[in-house]
Amino acid sequence: MRDDPVQVSAEALARLKTAATSSLATLLLKRGLRNQYVQGARLIGPGPRHMAGPAFTLRYIPAREDIDVVESFRDPKHAQRVAVETVPPGHVLVMDCRRDASAASGGSILFTRLEVRGCAGVVTDAGVRDVDTIATLSMPCFAAGPSAPTNLSKHHAIDMNVPIGCGGAPVYPGDIMVGDSDGVIVVPAHLADEIAAEVGPMEAFEEFALAEMRAGRSVIGTYPPNADAEARYLAYQAGEYRPG
Repeated sequence: MRDDPVQVSAEALARLKTAATSSLATLLLKRGLRNQYVQGARLIGPGPRHMAGPAFTLRYIPAREDIDVVESFRDPKHAQRVAVETVPPGHVLVMDCRRDASAASGGSILFTRLEVRGCAGVVTDAGVRDVDTIATLSMPCFAAGPSAPTNLSKHHAIDMNVPIGCGGAPVYPGDIMVGDSDGVIVVPAHLADEIAAEVGPMEAFEEFALAEMRAGRSVIGTYPPNADAEARYLAYQAGEYRPG
C-alpha cells in the first residue's frame, strides 16, 4: 500500500466512467491482473448506470451478540455511521462483509444520505435492504442482492479506509471503482490514467469489429485483427470503408 495516495486526474475518471468494465478487465489482464472483478456485486435497479470514483473502504467483521445490539447505533462513533458522514464527495463507499449476503450492509436511509453528500456510488459484497427505494436513487449501488436483516445481525463495522477484500477482489483506498451493468472492476490507482488513455481506442476498434460481425465477416482474422483487418479499420476510421 502506498503511503502517498495516487491522484487520478479528473479526465481519467471521466473516461473510465464511460468505459465498459469488460474492456477494463481485458486491459488489466494484459498487465497480469486477473482478480480485479468484484464477484457477486450487481447493480440494484434499472440500468445502465455507470459509476467511477476513488474507493473509500469500510471493513466489517462477524457480529457478536453482546456487542451488536440495536442500541449500538446510538453511539456517535459507530463505524458504519461515521463512514457515511466521512466519505468524500465523488468517492465510492466500498464495504467488505466477507461475502456474506445473509444480512444487509446498509439501507435506504444511509444510502440517501450518501447520495445527498455527493457520493459516487456504493459497492458491497453483502446484501442491502429497502431495494425499491435504493433503485430510485441517482447514486448507483452494487450489492449481492436484497436482504432484510439489519447489518447488526451478521456484521460489525470495525474500521475505515484500510485495504479490504470486496467480493474476493483486493481494494486499496483510492483505487478507482468502475461499475456498469456487468458489475464492478477495481482499477489500481497508479494504473488508472494509462488505462483510461487506452480504453477509448480499444472500444473504438471493438465497435468496428461488431459492425464487421453484423456484416457477416468471420471473427477469425478480425478479432484480434490480422493485417487485412487492420487496413480495413484504418479505412473505416478515414470514412473510406463501410462494413458490408
